[in-house]
Amino acid sequence: MTNRRDMLKTGLAGAALAAGTTAASAQAPQAATINWRMTSSYPKALDAVFGAGDIFLKAVSDMSGGRIQLQHFASGELVPGLQALDAVQNGTVECCDTAAFYYVGKDPSFAFGAAVPFGLNTRQQNAWFFQGGGLALFNELLAQYNVIGLPIGNTNAQMAGWFRKEIKTVDDLKGLKIRIGGLAGQVIAKLGAVPQQIAAGDIYPALERGTIDAAEWVGPYDDEKLGFSRVAPYYYYPGWWEGASAILLMINRSKWNELSATDKAIFVAAAHQANSLTIAKYDDVNPAAIKRLIASGTQLRGFSPEIMDACAKAAAELYEEIGAKNPMFKKLHDHMMAYRNEQLLWQQVAEFNYDAYQIRSRSRR
Repeated sequence: MTNRRDMLKTGLAGAALAAGTTAASAQAPQAATINWRMTSSYPKALDAVFGAGDIFLKAVSDMSGGRIQLQHFASGELVPGLQALDAVQNGTVECCDTAAFYYVGKDPSFAFGAAVPFGLNTRQQNAWFFQGGGLALFNELLAQYNVIGLPIGNTNAQMAGWFRKEIKTVDDLKGLKIRIGGLAGQVIAKLGAVPQQIAAGDIYPALERGTIDAAEWVGPYDDEKLGFSRVAPYYYYPGWWEGASAILLMINRSKWNELSATDKAIFVAAAHQANSLTIAKYDDVNPAAIKRLIASGTQLRGFSPEIMDACAKAAAELYEEIGAKNPMFKKLHDHMMAYRNEQLLWQQVAEFNYDAYQIRSRSRR
């Protein structure tokens, strides 16, 4: 039977242990509270592409127990959408969500962080980024601009956009004023078109007034929200310049380096979550959107093989020209295209044949 002296000793020892634990807890460093601002290149109305940033910041908050908070600002609220990189680079804001190819005017190599004509599809791009070394290689470029990049979404394969008139031959592209992003504008300029870089919110009025003759944005879900079908009836495919188009989180490198290893891990995990969910979102919403557009009078058109071949030839010429003057571009291009070719060798064996069978058999069911 435990005597009173043993109970007293046990009680005193427990009290001492509790006191020591409390003192140690009081002396333990507390993880820093972080409040950052994130500017976007996208308007809030585009809930899928802008929503990638929302998914990311919510995941960061949840994983950190609310200790890390990011305030998300739409295009134009803090800075114009096409100046998001500049705002992060100079420290006006800590981070942004954007499309890297908006900045090809600084260096054409930026396109590899979003999409290049006749490049990768979404799964190939994810594999290249996360397993093939593509993201690390792209971050070598971003280091020159005091930022780091993490993919937080993808729009998947895009449409070629909205045209006021039908495009039947390569000659129909001559003189065509088209809103188009990234390197695709330089490709199509080789065929006589006149590319325009216009932020999302300004595309509709430019198309409505006839300032431009055509415009590409993303795909059925986003394009429907922007109302392009009301002013341009012909909806072309495929968007050969964006077989995939990554949404990129850019973080000021100095701010990134201030984060603890734990907080960096939270950011990376949240980015992966946003990337996966945004890809799924687009796959989920586009089928119904294309049906609605067709029901309302949209006329689908496919680019002819002649046009596709001419565009592919022009793209290859452009890459040769840029690569001859820009070692970083050549390094990224050669790396990515070699990876794509290996992917295609495998995918044509099983996936392409499986998908082709499903499409053929669908009409027979």
